[in-house]
Amino acid sequence: MIDTRFAPYALLLLRVSLGVMFLAHAWLKVSVFTMAGFAGFLGQVGLPAGLAWPIVLAEAIGGAAILLGVYARVVSVALLPVLLGALVVHSGNGWVFNAPNGGWEYPAFLAVAALVQALAGDGALALRGTPVPAPRRDLAAVA
Repeated sequence: MIDTRFAPYALLLLRVSLGVMFLAHAWLKVSVFTMAGFAGFLGQVGLPAGLAWPIVLAEAIGGAAILLGVYARVVSVALLPVLLGALVVHSGNGWVFNAPNGGWEYPAFLAVAALVQALAGDGALALRGTPVPAPRRDLAAVA
């Protein structure tokens, strides 16, 4: 059973933590790994090095949008390919993310968190919520 009194605040916590995580990962790639280093890593794992900037920009802009609650549901879905790509890249490294070259449990968890955000809603204090269509009457009568 969902407690409708607190569910919007639970989604707010999810949205803030997911947004901060995306921002932190974009910043990590820029400030620690450097863009050249990240592009080199992508090349080493068989992906085009030219994806480095699009990935970092998607994480930074998408993370800010999710954090602020600007179409967080849509942005969470849009960022799923980045998370699933990270999952594939790290899948051969084992389960735990502190394994050499990072394991796959963290990208898997983040993909699930993004999917939950997309399915459940923007949450409280969203600046620009994703419009949700009203249920059709003919479907509502069946339920």
